[in-house]
Amino acid sequence: MADSMEIDDSLYSRQRYVLGDRAMHQMAQSSVFLSGMGALGVEIAKNIVLAGVKAVTLHDSRQCEVWDLGTNFFIREEDVHSQKKRVEAVHTRVAELNPYVQVSVSTVALDDNTDLSFLLNYQCVVLTETRLTLQKRINNFCHSQQPPIKFIGCDVFGICSRVFCDFGESFEVSDPTGEESKELFIQNITQDNPGVVTCMDNHTHGLQTGQSVCFREINGMSELNGITRQVTVVSPYSFAIGDTSSFQSYLHGGIFRMIKIPKTYSFETMEQQLHDPRLLIPDLSKPEAPLQIHATMIALDMFQEQHKRLPSIGCLQDSEVLLKLTEEVNETLKNKVCVNPSLVRCVSRCAKGCLSPLAPAVGGIASQEVLKALTGKFTPLQQWFYLDALEVVLPLQSLPAEEFAPRGDRYDALRACIGESLCLDLHKLHIFMVGCGAIGCEMLKNFALLGVGLARCSGEVCVTDPDLIEKSNLNRQFLFRPHHIQKPKSLTAAQATLEINSELQIAAQLNKVCPATEDMYNDAFYSRLNLVVTALDNVEARRYVDSRSVSNQKALLDSGTMGTKGHTEIIVPYLTESYNSHRDPPEEEIPFCTLKSFPAVIEHTIQWARDKFESAFSHKPSMFNMFWQSHLSAEDVLQRMKLGESMEGGFQVIKLLSRRPTHWDHCLALARLKFDKYFKRKALQLLHSFPLDTRLKDGTLFWQSPKRPPSPLEFDVKDSLHFGFVVSTARLFAEIYNVPYSEENLCYDAVSSVLAEVKIPEYRPAEKHIETDETAKKPDQMKLTVSSEEEREAISQLEEVITSGFITPESLRMTPLIFEKDDDSNGHMDFVETASALRARMYSIEAADRLQTKRIAGKIIPAIATATATVAGLVALEMIKVVGGYGFESFKNCFFNLAIPVVVLTETAHVKRIQIRDDISFSIWDRWSITGHEDFTLSDFINAVREKYGIEPTMVVHGVKMLYVPVMPGHSKRLKLTMQKLIKPSVERKYVDLTVSFAPEADGDEDLPGPPVRYYFSREAESSERA
Repeated sequence: MADSMEIDDSLYSRQRYVLGDRAMHQMAQSSVFLSGMGALGVEIAKNIVLAGVKAVTLHDSRQCEVWDLGTNFFIREEDVHSQKKRVEAVHTRVAELNPYVQVSVSTVALDDNTDLSFLLNYQCVVLTETRLTLQKRINNFCHSQQPPIKFIGCDVFGICSRVFCDFGESFEVSDPTGEESKELFIQNITQDNPGVVTCMDNHTHGLQTGQSVCFREINGMSELNGITRQVTVVSPYSFAIGDTSSFQSYLHGGIFRMIKIPKTYSFETMEQQLHDPRLLIPDLSKPEAPLQIHATMIALDMFQEQHKRLPSIGCLQDSEVLLKLTEEVNETLKNKVCVNPSLVRCVSRCAKGCLSPLAPAVGGIASQEVLKALTGKFTPLQQWFYLDALEVVLPLQSLPAEEFAPRGDRYDALRACIGESLCLDLHKLHIFMVGCGAIGCEMLKNFALLGVGLARCSGEVCVTDPDLIEKSNLNRQFLFRPHHIQKPKSLTAAQATLEINSELQIAAQLNKVCPATEDMYNDAFYSRLNLVVTALDNVEARRYVDSRSVSNQKALLDSGTMGTKGHTEIIVPYLTESYNSHRDPPEEEIPFCTLKSFPAVIEHTIQWARDKFESAFSHKPSMFNMFWQSHLSAEDVLQRMKLGESMEGGFQVIKLLSRRPTHWDHCLALARLKFDKYFKRKALQLLHSFPLDTRLKDGTLFWQSPKRPPSPLEFDVKDSLHFGFVVSTARLFAEIYNVPYSEENLCYDAVSSVLAEVKIPEYRPAEKHIETDETAKKPDQMKLTVSSEEEREAISQLEEVITSGFITPESLRMTPLIFEKDDDSNGHMDFVETASALRARMYSIEAADRLQTKRIAGKIIPAIATATATVAGLVALEMIKVVGGYGFESFKNCFFNLAIPVVVLTETAHVKRIQIRDDISFSIWDRWSITGHEDFTLSDFINAVREKYGIEPTMVVHGVKMLYVPVMPGHSKRLKLTMQKLIKPSVERKYVDLTVSFAPEADGDEDLPGPPVRYYFSREAESSERA
């Protein structure tokens, strides 16, 4: 991308939806100088190279050490043995992340005497592992240039990290939020001073006072059309727009859209900011923490300047010196803070080490700031961000000093922070990770650096993902390279992870985790695990994995991203709620009648086109194949139809068979007829059923916002959109009917000569019902009643096909297509794009470009490596707490949006207990158990529950089977039956989980729910499970 302004969509498609093409082009012309190839530097290098800047210079002068193996994922054991410089070791590995980025190295000394004029070649300078005095010198140089060179300073010391940004005195941002401008329909506008706009159907406008909106398509108060007005919010559904009293009265219709206004931000130098810092506060439960860490880390910088080293691990004298320096720094602050001695001592003890997950967590944030600096896209950090992991180390303060002492291996930097015992616990872990995409790759890298699941400690990381690698994955799934395309994600990622740390034991699998694979991922499998990590991209899969984790009482670490936004959720047995404890509101479905006849916005036309693809090229061919697989022959079908037998799907199948094209010209003719049907006849029929002057019962016009009257389109082969639709549709027909064609068949002259011969039947209006009820559901085509006339026509068509000798085994087979948005050669997106654009034209809706159409049609989730790195780093920090068995108060969930930027750390939700009786309650984590034997009856089971838990079940259910419901006929007789007979378990089945409920205390109330009750069929079964 650096050499050409053409954006490689096959690589960057997911990121384009985050940044936009303007920002992508700006990045492709920008160079970055990045100093320090430690834990943080290599994270930033990875993220900005994946993003696609023009050039990056990696600067470092240090040599590889064993220590680096636990913090830098691009340094290998052979680099340490051959005493390579760090920058030389990582250079090739960083460069191969993105062929469009020029990656160079520099090992020159960067000190107080260096001539800084070489930095004029860069648009952004990023310093890590750099002394504070040198950072200030370089920052002053960058700030003084015209235009200023954007400056970012960032560090990780043990358990603390920081980011500082200075983008000059006047930095313009074109798009502060990156949110898509919403378009909303107008219900009313008052003729007043101020005039108040009300949104249609109580939709919230999401505006803030001071923002601007632009109006169009207003009937009546037309003076507002094309005008931009600043808003004052009145309510979530209305806003004032200034004086409208002199305008015409509002009649109906109209759309408003938020206008993005560029914003300018002013920055001070680091020197100016040190004593009066502008800080982002991530954890509102400890608002004083950022300023406390600021003072502590400035003191740490001073300690380094004075002693030419960091505080020694576990040295009490050094920690007291650092505490004194922190108090001195605090005195120089404009807003003084209460110095936290416990924090300072923890920072001192860990400063030489590195809690490696902090590097991706803060590295993702710093990398996003680099991209903001280069593009002016999103709100920049003003100006300091601090992230600490104090909760990880506070419980470890009482451990002896030798716990943290170095042992000369790759885990020394980690050991300095969390101690040898917790390191060993990580090494012994048995983890199950579901998904191996962007978050999965980042998590595996974090596992490798932390030494999670080592073979020598009998640990294991089990990862499963059924997907193969695609080119678009390479932009953020950093363990994959171009030669891995079409290889399994899990196997490839496992191999790449072992290159980072060969000590890991990784079991890579290609299975989905769902009810169909429950035999494989059964309770016995979960019983061997310590915790579960999800790296998934859909809610349904998350809910399933969560339910399995809860029923097996295993901790679950969940996370996800969408563009620059990310979340983490930590689920711990008996302490927290689970993922299923909260439900997001379901996505609003587009009403069937809106899609079919009354589209109002471009999303409706895109979804309509996507549905047409699914129906014509996937569903109908699949139905055709299934029909002929279950029927002996066409003759047999004909006989049965003549006898009046109803055959599901038969009518549609015969229609497909009778119209089956055998030549390319037939495919073109079919496509041309589709154009006429979709874009001319549909409009004519609607206007016949509902003429433009149609009024509703209340006297209002039928065709008013949001309903748009259609305009029939006359086919014009010279119109590129018309031509494109016919060719793409014909290609897809050729695919499903296995009709050959050549490139020559697709040229303009060849296509137009065929189309000139196509006879288009004259349109005759039909008297048919057009659905206008927005609550009506789409009818099932298979179950539609067929008229006797249609039946006769189907019989006649089938007879004709049989007598023509047209039927062969090949003619009774079609090739269903699976929609693939990322392959431009297959014509799938060509069809959706042209069909959607033509429908938009027919309804006077502003068309979308191909990129937007692809995102909506393909349900693409925008994604960028920066957010992925941050989310995985935060999850890995929480994982250490889970493994350490920390208390509820230690755990943090996180929501962030790197675009704004905002990072919010919150306590996890405490698990709720459900009261059955005054003295009996349970939570989602509880499970009762009853052990029976061969002759154990249902009555014995009910008595056993009452005796053991103090309450008698009134209903017992196994899965979907009701074992005992007193009001059901004959159920009282079941009390004498054995549990074996009622449940009929397979031979190997040792237990079942039953759902029970209990009688309410007051008559008429609903039955009370209870926890699941695990019923063991024998004492031996219970013993073997607990073993």
